[in-house]
Amino acid sequence: MITLALSKGRIFDETLPLLRSAGIEVLEDPETSRKLILATNQPDLRVVLVRATDVPTYVEYGGADLGITGRDTLIEHGGHGLYQPLDLDIARCRISVAVRKDFDYATAVRQGSRLRVATKYVGIARDFFATKGVHVDLIKLYGSMELAPLTGLADAIVDLVSTGNTLRANGLVEVERIMDISSRLVVNQAALKRKQVALRQVIDGFAAALRQPAGSAA
Repeated sequence: MITLALSKGRIFDETLPLLRSAGIEVLEDPETSRKLILATNQPDLRVVLVRATDVPTYVEYGGADLGITGRDTLIEHGGHGLYQPLDLDIARCRISVAVRKDFDYATAVRQGSRLRVATKYVGIARDFFATKGVHVDLIKLYGSMELAPLTGLADAIVDLVSTGNTLRANGLVEVERIMDISSRLVVNQAALKRKQVALRQVIDGFAAALRQPAGSAA
């Protein structure tokens, strides 16, 4: 049995066409089913639904043989014990710095001000500001990041940005782009040795799907 770890939402939705191109159909809709383990049309492959941030951990410790997760999550996790054969180029977005419209970020950085930054991407934020020589106090939050500057909790946030609509709706502006993000296929290295033939078939199926012209997936 091969176990693929996925998270609900955008990554799951954008993975489905790739799975179909590889001949794999998930037999239940995670939005209507309460099950956390979903069968597929391949009797030797199943999907487990976990939190996006938990995908690397499930794969690293063998709860899943492979998974799909964002580059942001992998960087924060560290990628220990994971083989990363493919960038699937799905769930694309970016990690950026954002502030209130009335906050002069450029001047604060230029003058060497110490900034309070709210984020759940502590490692990424720490490395980014260290490279710039900016002194920051990092405040770890898990959600509603936009509230931090609005309530005075923080001067800035470091967060995922897709369209920027949520920032604009809350009176924030994107001031620096840290990195582009897409989702990667990750594989447990020990499983790749034990189940090499079966896992290679899945990996090759994803690779073949990526080579197909856009819109040609079944």
